[in-house]
Amino acid sequence: MKDKELQKIITRPMLDRIIEIHRKIFSGCFPNTNQLAYDLEVTPSTISRDIEYLRERFYAPIEYSAQHRGYYYKTAFELPVNNIAIKDLQTLTFAKMLLAQYKGMPIYKDICSVIDLLNLRNSPSTDFMIMKRIALPPTPIGFVNEENWLKICTALQNNFILEFDYNGRWNTETTHRRVHPYQLLLNDGTYFVFGFSEERSDERSFNISRMRNITVIHEVFDLPDDYEFENRCGGGKFGAFESANAAHYKVRFYNDAIWYVKDYVWAEDQKIVDIDENTIEITFSSTQYMKILEWILQQGCNAKPLEPKELVDEWKSQVKQMIKMI
Repeated sequence: MKDKELQKIITRPMLDRIIEIHRKIFSGCFPNTNQLAYDLEVTPSTISRDIEYLRERFYAPIEYSAQHRGYYYKTAFELPVNNIAIKDLQTLTFAKMLLAQYKGMPIYKDICSVIDLLNLRNSPSTDFMIMKRIALPPTPIGFVNEENWLKICTALQNNFILEFDYNGRWNTETTHRRVHPYQLLLNDGTYFVFGFSEERSDERSFNISRMRNITVIHEVFDLPDDYEFENRCGGGKFGAFESANAAHYKVRFYNDAIWYVKDYVWAEDQKIVDIDENTIEITFSSTQYMKILEWILQQGCNAKPLEPKELVDEWKSQVKQMIKMI
C-alpha cells in the first residue's frame, strides 16, 4: 500500500464503509473482499484499501482465515469513533482552530485528519455553529519540508544524532552542525529544534526552515534527565530563545503599552509598579535577552529599558540606527 493512499483525508463514504466492514468482521461472520465489495457496491480493490486503512490508522488486528475464507480480528477490537460526546468533539474542534497558526506543518495535517474523522462519524449538532464565531487572525506561517520533518521526528523518537547545514539569523554564513535533539519547540508559527550542538559544546535552538541537508545519524546519545527548554528560560516567557545566564530586567512602559504589558504574565517573578497614570515599571528575571530586546523595540516610544546595562546600550544603538534611516 502506498503511503499517499494511507495518508489521504478520510471521506464520509469511506468512513461509512469502514464502519460497515468493522461491523461485519466484529460479528464473526468472516467476510471476504468480494463479499464486502458486493454488499457495499464498490470494487474489491477499494475494500482492500479500506482494510489496510483500518490496519494502519486504527491498528485493527485484522487477519485472514484460509479455513473460513474471510477476515477476523485476532484480538478484541472496537472502532474508536463510535461514541464520542459532542462536548469532547467541540473541544477537539476548538483545538484544531488554535493550531491553525501551524497550518503549513505536517503535524497539523495529521491532527486535523483525526479530528475531522471523529466529526464525520458523530454528526455534530447545531452547537458547533458557535465554533464559526471564534477565529484566529491570520499570522505568518513558517515552512517545513515534510521529508525533513520526518527525519527530525525519527531522531527524536530514537535519540539519534542529527547532522545538517545551517544558516543562522544573525550569523548567515553556512555552518555544518552535529546536534543531539532534545525537543521540538513551537513558537509563533515556527518550529525549532532544541538540543546540544557538538560544535559549540553547548545547547542551541535551530529554526527548522533554515536547516539544510538533514541526515539522521544512527548513533544514540544520552538524553539528559533535565532536557526541558522551559527550564532554561530563567523564569521568562518570551518564546524560543535562551542564553547561558539569567539577568535582572527593568523596563518602563508608557501610554498605550501599559495595558498590553499588564494583560500578560511575562515572567514567573515579574513585578509591575504604577509610577503614574501614564507610566508603569516592570521588573523580572529571564535568560531570553534577544526576545526581550525585540519586545521593547516593538513598543517604539512607549518603552524604555533601564536594566541591565547591556540591554540599555543595545537599545540605544538600535534607536540611533533607526534615526539615521529617517
